[in-house]
Amino acid sequence: MASSSGFDVRRQFGFTTIALACFVMLYLPVVLLVVYSFNAGTSVAIWEGFSLRWYRSAWENVQVQEATVRSLVLAFWASLISTSVAVMAALATTRTRPFKGYSAIFAMINQPLMVPEIVTAVALLIVFAAVKVWTGYTGLGYLVLAHSAFCIPFAYLPIRARLQGMDLSLEQAASDLYARPWQVFRRITLPQLWPGILAGAMLAFVISLDDVVITEFVKSAGQDTLPTYMLGQLRRVVTPEVNAISTVLLAISVTMVIAFFFVSRMRK
Repeated sequence: MASSSGFDVRRQFGFTTIALACFVMLYLPVVLLVVYSFNAGTSVAIWEGFSLRWYRSAWENVQVQEATVRSLVLAFWASLISTSVAVMAALATTRTRPFKGYSAIFAMINQPLMVPEIVTAVALLIVFAAVKVWTGYTGLGYLVLAHSAFCIPFAYLPIRARLQGMDLSLEQAASDLYARPWQVFRRITLPQLWPGILAGAMLAFVISLDDVVITEFVKSAGQDTLPTYMLGQLRRVVTPEVNAISTVLLAISVTMVIAFFFVSRMRK
């Protein structure tokens, strides 16, 4: 905490004005999106009265229903797979002594965070295009694999942080009492690690649910997710139905992030 005579950025000239301007620019478009999702008219810029018309329209839209189900199924499997891989990777990089190549392995695990998403999408497109030619398979499995690979670092980081903050004395005591490694993990490590696993899984779920770039490059015909469906609608005609769908996605994402925050703070 800065002393009374030390430097404090909050006391600098114009700090409050600049901070408020940044918040307005960040959140005003989101607020307007939510407000105009309740617009009774067809315009996304002219207010014509309050209505739930576009929420009903989205709810009854068969394409929206199919895209929503596909997005939720995809996010579920991507979250499950990426979290499982992240748990094993976190254990391998925190429950062992430092070894040669550790930094390279850590960089490889977090590669999707460091490389632009468009690069990852193009690389996956090239690989999966070749696999499709060899196998003839064009199902949803490619999207599941692509999303899982992209979500691994998002699940890995909170799990690894949880492992690093755990007390090793219980695990060491269990090993001294001749418990097998699997027994130590199942009865000691996993119960303490569970909040980190839940936090990583929820974060991976949100990332997969909101992804557009990788999905747009990897998906086959008829495999639109909710974000790519919305992108397609914006290219044709813009109606408040897109605002309504965006508001629902925003609510889901905010709920998951809040849950992630509270779960990551759990200590028991």
